[in-house]
Amino acid sequence: MNYEKQLSEEFHILEEYAHNIISLLDEGNTIPFIARYRKEMHGTLDDQTIREISERLDYLRGLDKRKEEVTALIEGLGKMTEEITAALSDAVTLAEVEDIYRPYKPKRKTRASVAKEKGLEPLAELIFEQGDAEPLSEAEKYISDEKGVEGAEDALRGAMDIIAENVSDNAEIRKRIKNIVRLNAVIATKATDPDQKSVYSAYYDYREPVKSAAGHRILAIDRGEREGFLKVGIEIPQEKCLSIIYRLLIKADNEFAALVKEACEDAYTRLLFPSVEREIRSELTEAADEQSIKLFAVNLRQLLMQPPVKGKTALGLDPGYRTGCKVAVVDPTGRVLDTAVIYPTHGKARAEQSGQILKSMIKKYHVEIIAIGNGTASKETEIFTAECIADMDEKVAYMVVSEAGASVYSASKLAAEEMPDLDLTLRSAVSIARRLQDPLAELVKIEPKAIGVGQYQHDMPQKRLGEALDGVVEACVNSVGADLNTASPALLSRVAGVNAAISKNIVAYREENGAFSSRAELKKVPKLGPKAFEQCAGFLRVPESKNPLDHTAVHPESYKAAEQLLNLCGYEKADITRGNLGGLAAKAEELGMDSLAEQIGTGVPTLRDIISELTKPGRDPRDELPPPLLRTDVLDMKDLKPGMELKGTVRNVIDFGAFVDIGVHQDGLVHISQISQKRIKHPSEVLMVGDIVTVRVLNVDVETGRISLTMKEV
Repeated sequence: MNYEKQLSEEFHILEEYAHNIISLLDEGNTIPFIARYRKEMHGTLDDQTIREISERLDYLRGLDKRKEEVTALIEGLGKMTEEITAALSDAVTLAEVEDIYRPYKPKRKTRASVAKEKGLEPLAELIFEQGDAEPLSEAEKYISDEKGVEGAEDALRGAMDIIAENVSDNAEIRKRIKNIVRLNAVIATKATDPDQKSVYSAYYDYREPVKSAAGHRILAIDRGEREGFLKVGIEIPQEKCLSIIYRLLIKADNEFAALVKEACEDAYTRLLFPSVEREIRSELTEAADEQSIKLFAVNLRQLLMQPPVKGKTALGLDPGYRTGCKVAVVDPTGRVLDTAVIYPTHGKARAEQSGQILKSMIKKYHVEIIAIGNGTASKETEIFTAECIADMDEKVAYMVVSEAGASVYSASKLAAEEMPDLDLTLRSAVSIARRLQDPLAELVKIEPKAIGVGQYQHDMPQKRLGEALDGVVEACVNSVGADLNTASPALLSRVAGVNAAISKNIVAYREENGAFSSRAELKKVPKLGPKAFEQCAGFLRVPESKNPLDHTAVHPESYKAAEQLLNLCGYEKADITRGNLGGLAAKAEELGMDSLAEQIGTGVPTLRDIISELTKPGRDPRDELPPPLLRTDVLDMKDLKPGMELKGTVRNVIDFGAFVDIGVHQDGLVHISQISQKRIKHPSEVLMVGDIVTVRVLNVDVETGRISLTMKEV
């Protein structure tokens, strides 16, 4: 296969760019490096598109490999024909290749294989030809006590079993039946016990066209079937499919043709349709999984890229009833200053004592922000916190943050290494505080699947989900960059070209030799070779370096070009530190981008990136987003009334809507129909995790804990 041509057509890019991306990937370059520092070679594609191209390339190569394997297997049987060769060449999916190989695939014992052992294959071929001979008289020739063929009828049945299996294995028939099922069938569900209450009651008697079945409904149906609440099937009129098979195979109007028809019907009901039904349901599930994984990835990206609350001492509260509420104070760099356990839900006396402890810690460490975990006892802890800060002169605000994965992290080896002197319950409070200070730096320590911003994540193919989410984490970390002298091993290990072993070596070198004084010093780190340095250097910042370019995302390979640019535009390197480069972009435009790029030996996209970095050294893309919504008071669910207008934070975006934190313990649902005045296909067209939105209350059900919201204007 011509991969360059195929990828060029599929992704609407120049064939030259497709060739370059393939070469760059094959040379071991990371996707963040390719996206950021090789823009001229691919036309400034973003990292997500390059990742999709990489995944598609892997699929196409796997497809070619399987075609070669199947070709060798069929040739080994001596059954290869020009038609099979052409069919394999034209196959564009692995499923098509497997359908072509199906007739030649070794099978377990079947009715057809038993008939073949009895020597009935020639009779099956004769019947299939549909000539004018008389079936019973032809079948009598195959009666054999030795082979176990007891009579003519027995011989005909065996021959028809062979025909049925051949019909079921016919690649063209399978292709046509699958297509008609995709277009015309419905997926139907019934309750195994209609009287049994469950979350799947909406599917107790449900039908939906296969071609328009929504992914989240497919996943719900699959789970309901697995848990024993639903019986699921695909329905299509049998005559519709049989008529296609008859048109392809019936070529006469005689007794043999009647037998072939009967064999076709047996093939369809016993073999073909059950197999196609499994495949179509598998396709639906795979498509739903992929859609869900993409949504999870989008949500995760937005969560990780939430703006940090910089330069503030934070207090983290990990709520709890029996074991109390764990408290941790961390300084603006995330260093633990103090910890405690308070009991605000253990009666009035303990609550007053807890309030004194909390106020004392806020005053002592000049706490400005409080992060409250959203787990058990979160509501009570939020009310307690709001009452405490209302009594204080100090300006303190709080935010309820997701504590998903905090317990997993606190019990991890990484947390033990970071905080060896702290009990694991207190580590959770530290993690919650740091999540408000710098979501990205803290959340990279947790397996992405545990962060909980998707739907049905536990039903997903875990390997595929893990790969997709790891790609998102990698993209986010490299988009922001990492401080070489303060980044944790977990953060460093997500930098392009740096694996877990190298990240530990970087930290070990830092601890042994003190802070890095330049990017070039990275080359002294054990196991960090030239290729790893090339991949990671641009994403690591060294604020302590004397070279101001080490503070930026300009790659060391472009330092000379950056210095030439400054010189040609009438500036010097010291102007980077002074912040005197506000006019650099205008000056470059005046001199002409193409001319400048040629003079300094770089491409225009790289030149524009260099100018952007020199103008805003150490720029954090997260700073351009709206800050998180901090609160000072609390609402009770009972306070909510229809029509009430509130501000909230989008916590999760799913196929049928979005969940919004409006300052009560329970997130409210904005159904997809209530998001926009315009018709939208998916909530992600309008909303992202972390968005601050204005909503109005539609309905509140205190008993079930459900809040319905709308974003539509009155």
